[in-house]
Amino acid sequence: MRRLAMTVTAIGIVGSSNNVHAASAVDRLPIDTGATAWMMICTALVLLMVPGLAMFYGGLVRRKNVLGTMMHSFAAMALIGVIWAVVGYALAFGKSVNGIVGWDTAKLFLGDADTSWIANGDKTGKIPAYAFIAFQGMFAIITPAIIAGAFAERIRFTTYCAFIVLWSICVYSPLAHIVWGGGFLTGEAIDLAGGTVIHISAGAAGLVGAIYLGARRGYRKRPMNPNNLVLTMMGAGFLWVGWFAFNAGSQLGSGLGAAQALMMTQLAAASGAATWLIIDSSRGGKPTSLGLVSGVLAGLVAITPAAGSVGPAGALILGSLASVTCYGALRIKDRLGYDDSLDVFGIHGVAGIVGSMGLVFFLRDTPKHGLWVQLWYQGKGVLVAVAVSSVLTLAILVVLRHTMGLRMADREEDAGMDEVLHGERAYGMLHMTGQHGA
Repeated sequence: MRRLAMTVTAIGIVGSSNNVHAASAVDRLPIDTGATAWMMICTALVLLMVPGLAMFYGGLVRRKNVLGTMMHSFAAMALIGVIWAVVGYALAFGKSVNGIVGWDTAKLFLGDADTSWIANGDKTGKIPAYAFIAFQGMFAIITPAIIAGAFAERIRFTTYCAFIVLWSICVYSPLAHIVWGGGFLTGEAIDLAGGTVIHISAGAAGLVGAIYLGARRGYRKRPMNPNNLVLTMMGAGFLWVGWFAFNAGSQLGSGLGAAQALMMTQLAAASGAATWLIIDSSRGGKPTSLGLVSGVLAGLVAITPAAGSVGPAGALILGSLASVTCYGALRIKDRLGYDDSLDVFGIHGVAGIVGSMGLVFFLRDTPKHGLWVQLWYQGKGVLVAVAVSSVLTLAILVVLRHTMGLRMADREEDAGMDEVLHGERAYGMLHMTGQHGA
């Protein structure tokens, strides 16, 4: 995280006429073609996570909502792909305004990217700003796509599109600036690849959205079993592979730091999966595929903020702890009765908190401010992510409810998103009885 923060500072400097000495310091570095190639590969792999997420979510919903659910992820690729270039990057990595949000008109529409370079992770060479911008753009895309799982099977598609555009501008980009882009937590809270910015913020938004929209029709009364766990497992596999780039790419280079992040990612994911299998076997008697992939995801989320700063033992413990904690969170959800359809808060939010707070106890290097101060910094990061995302998500949803409407009508929800919203069907013909698939 500190490496990323220093590099982000360099990004702002290179295009600025107010800091010629620092800019020329980066200019004098040789072009690091290896790091540039690595960042482009990581960008592609992180983008591949979005179709992976679509598959993961698509297999978990009822078959009448498969395409509609997958469309949420692909719509984010389209809409946020545009928003990031137009204004999101400027808000996240522009000159800091009171430590809360960035702003630089030169960065609108990526206006200064052609002439901008940033230092690689080791400060031994430079890479094009485009490589960093594209990589960070993938993070901006996948975050609102994650949120969609919380209110799956009941939100209007046009309203969802408006929501993710507003959320990306008002929530994601400011949080990215606060933690990574020179804001008031940059250099304090450790967050390599998005424990706070992505997973906690998405989890909080998902929880607010699920409660505000209300439960699906027939929730806890009708069967709402996953339609295709094979699809879900394949999606989880894509996510696991892409997560290596998610974390290792955040080191902005292909040296030791990237290798450490990659290895810690693998260990946490494996530990999370193994732990959930043990829980399933001990409590239900049968290890389940859904439990396995839930453990994988919990471990991956937990290691996201920590992959650059903890060692192997820490990665294994964080992955296991995340599975135990997330399993407990899902049991609490069942008791409380709110309908977070695909457990966005229970996995992403909870595991993000476990990783962001727990990493302090497994750091490779002693924090320069001391353990308890660093724990306070991590707590601030968690609280800021939860508060900003929760409050602004609710505000956006209230506005959209009164302007566009949020939920599908009861008749439409019974028919399913695929047919009503998109005029398509994921699996061809419906049942001969004429009833829509459960």
